[in-house]
Amino acid sequence: MNNLSTLSIVAISLFSLTFTSGACAKQTLPTGYRIDTIATPSDIPFHITGLDIDQSGKVAVATRLGDVWFYSNGQWAKFADGLHEPTGLLIEADNTVVVGQKPELSRIVDTNNDGVADEYIKVADDWTFHDNYHEFNFAPVKDAEGNFFGTLNLGHGVKDALSFGVMDSAGGYRGWAYKVTPSGEFVPYASGLRSPAGVGLSPKGELFVTDNQGDWVASSKLHLIRKGEFYGHPVSLRDDPNYTVEQLRKITPEELEPIRTKPNVWFPHKEISGSPGNPEWDTTEGKFGPFTGQIFVGDQTLSNVFRVMLEEVNGEYQGAAMNFIDGFQSGNIRVKFDPEGALWVGQTARGWQSEGNKPFGLQKVVWDGTTPFELLTINLIPKGFDLSFTQKLDKNSIKASDITVSSWRYRYHHNYGSPKVDLREEKVLSSELLSDQKLRINLFLEADRVYAINFPQISNQNGAKPSTTTLFYTLNSLKSAIE
Repeated sequence: MNNLSTLSIVAISLFSLTFTSGACAKQTLPTGYRIDTIATPSDIPFHITGLDIDQSGKVAVATRLGDVWFYSNGQWAKFADGLHEPTGLLIEADNTVVVGQKPELSRIVDTNNDGVADEYIKVADDWTFHDNYHEFNFAPVKDAEGNFFGTLNLGHGVKDALSFGVMDSAGGYRGWAYKVTPSGEFVPYASGLRSPAGVGLSPKGELFVTDNQGDWVASSKLHLIRKGEFYGHPVSLRDDPNYTVEQLRKITPEELEPIRTKPNVWFPHKEISGSPGNPEWDTTEGKFGPFTGQIFVGDQTLSNVFRVMLEEVNGEYQGAAMNFIDGFQSGNIRVKFDPEGALWVGQTARGWQSEGNKPFGLQKVVWDGTTPFELLTINLIPKGFDLSFTQKLDKNSIKASDITVSSWRYRYHHNYGSPKVDLREEKVLSSELLSDQKLRINLFLEADRVYAINFPQISNQNGAKPSTTTLFYTLNSLKSAIE
């Protein structure tokens, strides 16, 4: 395939020109939550690919077509334009905006305070951009020391590129996470990423990234990113000084397996996610309901928002993902909490087809204070799982025979995605009520498997059932009986 321009129409692109497949056929909405739709400027293709909100509640968005807009007091105002397909932005304390666009990380400044940008200042451009439609720059987030972080998408159809599947790299740190220090130094941070469309910092300042299913990526996933680690897609290693292109052409999955870092959480394809965006931590201190500390992720393909529950086992993160709300109007690619505790959702269907029937938009999820009956957390125990709920359980609904569990592995290979390998049904040996709101299930467990747990009959003391009754736990490591 010849080198493609940035507006090439290719269906497999995360942000190609394919529009939606129709309205959502269903909606999952926990009690107490609603979705509000924010009107966007009329007659403008408002494909939101970057979203941030400052402490005053001012919303900033970047659009796929290169604009930056502010939304405050119910009014939209354009701040900047002419950017090259930005996919993220950050409002700085000095009211400047830092934007990740394809060729560079840029600081945008309004020097005369008239509400319109006057200066576009390069922060970093130390990677190579080959004018390929798929070479996105997902950035930035910023840590407490003032370092910016971002991720660089692999290309597709780049001339003379290294390819072992669908995606490719002609060099220049494609498929890498990067850091830019306060002094402007560009640091190649970690390799092996494919389409890492979601970048986020935990409340502890840890860098997490979501990656999209495809070649060498069995299903979409969440990674804690550590400096120097390799996350699975081998073409990025052409920029690692420990490898040559000739070596990489001969390398096998068996040789790569021991050096790759496994996902902290798998997102089973089309069951919970198809194309995840940024992870956003609930730090609202209860303003968004009972899920404080959990991670919320929007999905562009399924037009949903799901939540992730992490725990540390043997010093490493692993945990579960489960659907939270679906039925949004378009593809959800950016999420952000505002100071009042509402979750804003930036949307575009300019990519893989989305379940929502709108080409773009902006919505927010608002909680009215009513406690929903939902699964709250899941925790691994040596011989099963403890499931905690937000309300008291009906003890008569707790039956091992009504809880179904299946498990599987994924195959690490160059093919596009992976089937469920060694899929099996697991027997729930017993279930018991540990407290009014906590259930224990006992079963045989094995490391390096994904467990799907379904509890459709569980109800609270009023007979109500959770809006979502299936979760997916990534079990990388077993928990010892002695701790």
